[in-house]
Amino acid sequence: MDLLALSMPSLLRGVAVTVLLGVVSFALGFVLGGFVTLARVSRHRVLKAAAIVYVSVFRGTPLLIQIMLVYFGLPQLGVQIPPIPSAILTFTLYSGAYLSENFRGGLLAVDRGQWEAAGSMGMTYGLALRRIIFPQALRVATPAIGGRFIALMKDTSLASVITVVELTRVAESVGSSSFRYVEAFVTAGVVYWLINTTLSVGQEVLERRLGRAYT
Repeated sequence: MDLLALSMPSLLRGVAVTVLLGVVSFALGFVLGGFVTLARVSRHRVLKAAAIVYVSVFRGTPLLIQIMLVYFGLPQLGVQIPPIPSAILTFTLYSGAYLSENFRGGLLAVDRGQWEAAGSMGMTYGLALRRIIFPQALRVATPAIGGRFIALMKDTSLASVITVVELTRVAESVGSSSFRYVEAFVTAGVVYWLINTTLSVGQEVLERRLGRAYT
């Protein structure tokens, strides 16, 4: 308990950074994933090919390698990005690739008759997508999207390798200064669990609300 009390200010700062990384990266990745999904389902061959390559690269390579390339590789090309923005950029690109596939799966799950009904009402492609198709696709994809958010919150621990002082980095520092690694990392693990349990509960509530909207 004494270790927890002494390290509480540092842990709280670490939690704040962890939440910042996760929430901002997920929000940006959500938007990016939406645009990538539109490119994937478009009839424009160049856009479609670019989206396929992007998703393949970021889903097919380790997140840790991507973080290293952004933080250590870009400076060799003359692009210097601080640790936290580097982590957010990498997490955004990584989560955007996965979220685009979640969105695409949701779109494919919408019955083709919905498109035909929208067309019979004189709706344009964009209007039908925004008002009819995407809301249904989002409801279908909500479990997968929620799972991606939870996974991303855990992935933020990798930011510690580029000196971002988030929760895992704080636990490592507390453990090295006190030689009580077990207590430090167990505490960090409990905090991650509490964060993700809260997100899981929120996801279940959202799923129930979306389910009622279509019953």
